[in-house]
Amino acid sequence: MPDPWESLHTTALLGTDRRPLPAADPAVPATGAVDRSDPATALLELAALETVRRRAGALPCAATVPIDPPAPADGRPELPAPAARRLSLLLGTRPGGGAVLANVAELLPQWLGTARARGFRPPAALVPSLLDAARARSELRPDAVVLAGPLGRWLAARNPDWRFVLRTTGEAPTTGGACASGSPSPDSPAPRTADGDHRLWHEGLFAERVTHLTVLRRTDPAAGLSLLQSTWPTERAEDRLLFLDALQEGLSAADEPFLEAALGDRSKNVRATAAELLSTLPGSALARRMAERARAAVRLSDRGTHLLVTPPAECDAAMQRDGIAPRSPTGRGERAWWFGEVIAASPLSGWSEATGLTPDQLLALRVGDSLDETDGSWSDDLREAWARASVRQQDADWARALLGPAPAPAPEQRRARAPRPTGAPAKLLAVLPAEERASWTAAFIRVHGLGEAFQLLGACATPWTPPLSTAVVAALARAAASGAYPWSHSGVLGMTERALAPETAAAVEELAADSTPATAWAETFARLAGTLRFREAMLAELAS
Repeated sequence: MPDPWESLHTTALLGTDRRPLPAADPAVPATGAVDRSDPATALLELAALETVRRRAGALPCAATVPIDPPAPADGRPELPAPAARRLSLLLGTRPGGGAVLANVAELLPQWLGTARARGFRPPAALVPSLLDAARARSELRPDAVVLAGPLGRWLAARNPDWRFVLRTTGEAPTTGGACASGSPSPDSPAPRTADGDHRLWHEGLFAERVTHLTVLRRTDPAAGLSLLQSTWPTERAEDRLLFLDALQEGLSAADEPFLEAALGDRSKNVRATAAELLSTLPGSALARRMAERARAAVRLSDRGTHLLVTPPAECDAAMQRDGIAPRSPTGRGERAWWFGEVIAASPLSGWSEATGLTPDQLLALRVGDSLDETDGSWSDDLREAWARASVRQQDADWARALLGPAPAPAPEQRRARAPRPTGAPAKLLAVLPAEERASWTAAFIRVHGLGEAFQLLGACATPWTPPLSTAVVAALARAAASGAYPWSHSGVLGMTERALAPETAAAVEELAADSTPATAWAETFARLAGTLRFREAMLAELAS
């Protein structure tokens, strides 16, 4: 007996004008009630009837594929309902209600970091959207993977789009602890075996290998170094360079033999990076060699009133092996280039030991050429090299001295005018404690405004302290009153949405109310105030 479905299928392929409709099936009375005056319509009706009949008669078959076990239990508390709704909004799974806000997606990293630190887990229904967001934005992955927890890893094992979860090594959070059950916290990364580490290092993508090495160095520097040494001869030069950068984590004297050997690498960039790392170890052989060169290049005058400079006359083979390029890549004179490289790689502690002077006293001395004590042409080169050294060696005393006292408004500033910071002030600021960074930057903004403050603000921890936030809001008010356009401060405004203390929302709302309606500044202040209120509510929900 022919299969009714095959007959209908053949008729549909050939066309009802070339093949007649199948006759009514006595076993299916409904087929006789089909109106056959329009063959095409009748064919569709017969197909619908046959579909229902086939489905109604289907019998369940025995399962041939084993059923996966459910995801492991997650003992962390679930997000409070308001925080879960907020996450849904940040992930774009629900509308924002028409509020005038900045790009709320830029607040997602702050939300994820806070939720992770609080030890929450997201509702299961939001985990797929969370993993999709992390797939699209790699900077979200460490927090998102930890927040997704066991369910995220369970899902990733079944969806190739989320395989990055299985390769992402999350760090332990700053707060949290064991689950209520006493088992390891889901906030911790998935445990790895030695075989898993070996496979990731040898088979993972380059970015995954760098991340794995970096995280391993934070927990077990010796193991990280051993892993790198195991494949070092076979790595590409550009890869060796970035792997060396990862050694900054947990750098110690134990790394010196490896880095000293890397000074003979065939890649000049690898040699330079190895030399820079060695220069951050004050007791290293390279640091001692650089200190000897520095003492030959700079000495205190007999009267103790000058620093006399004698820059290197040549870049010999030993200097080149220690990472100094024979030709300046910056366009500066070669002797000035060699001089700066030597000073930047010398231990800063050696200057006070050799002269008995503090950083402030050394910086107050005039600088002259060894042949002409009145020549101050080397002063900027010396200060700039000292600034590089203070950043490289993370020396807060030298960074503080090079920055000088926090700017003060007139007339106090005229009574005690300090030199402007040398080199990159933002990098020097990053060496100081967070509170001091914020205080210095707030003072700078009060005196100089926002024109040169973008990089300084970027060096400050977020969210900004209330005094720094207040200084930024006051500077924005002055900029609006001066007639400047908001887009001339677009970089700072973009940072304020994420970094201003939410407590400043009322002051920003007042600025919006005082601005001329329908102007660029009025819209900017209104949007900023709305974003601050959004962040205020967001953080309050996670604190509950």
